[in-house]
Amino acid sequence: MNILVIGSGGREHALVWKISQSPLASEIFVAPGNGGMEELARCVSLNSSDHDAVVDFCRQHNIGLVVVGPEAPLVDGLVDRLDKENITAFGPSAYAAQLEGSKGFTKDICAKYDIPTAAYGRFDDAAKAKDFVNKKGTPIVIKADGLAAGKGVIIAENSEQAHAAIDDILGGQFGAAGAELVVEEFLVGEEASFFALCDGDKILPLATAQDHKQVGEGDTGPNTGGMGAYSPAPVMTDHMIQRTIDEIILPTVRGMKQEGHPFKGVFFAGLMITDKGPELIEYNVRFGDPECQVLMMRMKSDIVPALIACAKGGVDQVEMDWHDSPALAVVMAAEGYPGSYEKNSEIRNLEQAAQDEQCYIFHAGTKKEDGKIRAIGGRVLNITATGDSVKSAQKRAYAAVDQIDWSAGFCRRDIGWRAVSREEN
Repeated sequence: MNILVIGSGGREHALVWKISQSPLASEIFVAPGNGGMEELARCVSLNSSDHDAVVDFCRQHNIGLVVVGPEAPLVDGLVDRLDKENITAFGPSAYAAQLEGSKGFTKDICAKYDIPTAAYGRFDDAAKAKDFVNKKGTPIVIKADGLAAGKGVIIAENSEQAHAAIDDILGGQFGAAGAELVVEEFLVGEEASFFALCDGDKILPLATAQDHKQVGEGDTGPNTGGMGAYSPAPVMTDHMIQRTIDEIILPTVRGMKQEGHPFKGVFFAGLMITDKGPELIEYNVRFGDPECQVLMMRMKSDIVPALIACAKGGVDQVEMDWHDSPALAVVMAAEGYPGSYEKNSEIRNLEQAAQDEQCYIFHAGTKKEDGKIRAIGGRVLNITATGDSVKSAQKRAYAAVDQIDWSAGFCRRDIGWRAVSREEN
């Protein structure tokens, strides 16, 4: 079967890498792809927001499955259009994608179907939002309602910061994504991510991960799209996973079905493990980035039957096996990220850095030009390794990082620190 993957990031490189191992995959196309994918797939120039063009491409190339990687095309209704054309596509409808596309929508679903989450308010009026902050106290969390590339969440330590964040968001800092905002209580605990596939009715639990959203070591500085991740997350015990499924995932499945818009695709539940148990921070409706990279490294089974089952049903009949070995990914980003950064710097020595069989370098913001790899994005490389422990995976990943010759890049040096400290104690 010919397969089309939509996207250009590290997540899509990891999906293409995993799909390429499937005996079901004939030719793989990726639109637009990046500088690291050419050995695995044919990179094509195709605008995913031009639904007619995507449909035409699928017809011309006999595409049997479309895998939509990023959130924006999902929220934009690409899967709805493909469904209408009887083209099998992995991902939720535009309505169901509101679970990521609108934080207020998700909070309302949680309230309606009794899903544990932080107390909240929805606002498009700054004065009312500030009044809510003053009544609730700080620390408090301010979120742009719409898609903001992982950067639209501000944890305010005091009311001054909260009021400034409200003014910034409603004042246009995140464009249309900030036309409305959500203010919610600050949850205390440890963050983790849980992934499950869903066909609208049944689920297939996948695995757990923990990412590092903040740019600075020790989890400091502004939020990013993610500076690294590892899987599994030790805080997600078997008991905590079962509670997450029973209290968060399955009520969402039932709720979306009851709303008349069953969810098909991957639930990526961002959780806070509190004294009370798992509480939902947010849903994403696509694989995480860089969480996808560590999940794909640990996944033993063929992913393609599971992706098809999400679209066609019977996902609970698919068996999924995992390597016990932990995986860890370090993101190398362009100096200045998540603020402004320069583009087109050359990255050297990637082949030598990837010699270790237990290490793979997934590309994100790169392009290949005249045989050279150049950085064209904020988050640029994902150096991903497996090991007998998180500590050994971490050591292997950083050994590869240290061989990469890229003076315009940087990374955090403490990815996996929580799990490593658990292993050492």
